[in-house]
Amino acid sequence: MHPRLIPFPAFFAFAATVALAQDPVQVSPGSFKIAIDNTWVRTLRETVGPHEKVAMHGHPESVVVYLTDVRERLTGADGKVREVTHKKDDVAYFDAASYSEENLSGAAMEQVVIELKAAANGHTSMPVALDPVKLDGEHHLVPVENDRVRVLRTILEPHLKSPLHEHPHYVVVYLTELHTTMKMADGRVVDNPRKPGVIDWRDDLKHETENIGEKTAMEIQVEIK
Repeated sequence: MHPRLIPFPAFFAFAATVALAQDPVQVSPGSFKIAIDNTWVRTLRETVGPHEKVAMHGHPESVVVYLTDVRERLTGADGKVREVTHKKDDVAYFDAASYSEENLSGAAMEQVVIELKAAANGHTSMPVALDPVKLDGEHHLVPVENDRVRVLRTILEPHLKSPLHEHPHYVVVYLTELHTTMKMADGRVVDNPRKPGVIDWRDDLKHETENIGEKTAMEIQVEIK
């Protein structure tokens, strides 16, 4: 069963200016590490140890990819408290918000927070003609889509070769070990081995992908509109 989109509690919704004023990297540098920072996104890897707390901080509109199971207590700036759970490999879209966190689990939790920059600073992605969802919807699922992003859950069975397709600018988070080759539009072939939890940025891209590994691979692609 594939994860559902998890709605964000309304009482945590705050203006983006408030969220950005409480930069999580400054509030808790031990928990948040910057993986990508460019015109389009700032992507953070968040790691919180067993029963650890993270002080009040904020995010703009964001996509979150859960690399572990998560059970935590969130406390909004108004003092309201909510306990939430997520399963490993879930993905969700959140509005701008401020809150503190407490890991209620006896295990460390890890997630990728893809913060969207305001209207991508005036830039927009190029339109896509060869849409992987239309060309191969069985292996390119869409758990989240709105006016800011389209999120793909790409599943590549052993030796599966995708048709030639395109993406706009996107963040990719590898959920499993993966070894693919990517044949680019100019004929170049790029070897692409990745470990679980690796985060990459890719500019708009036209390519074919082939899983040359012996196991089914899965990745999350967050396409920026």
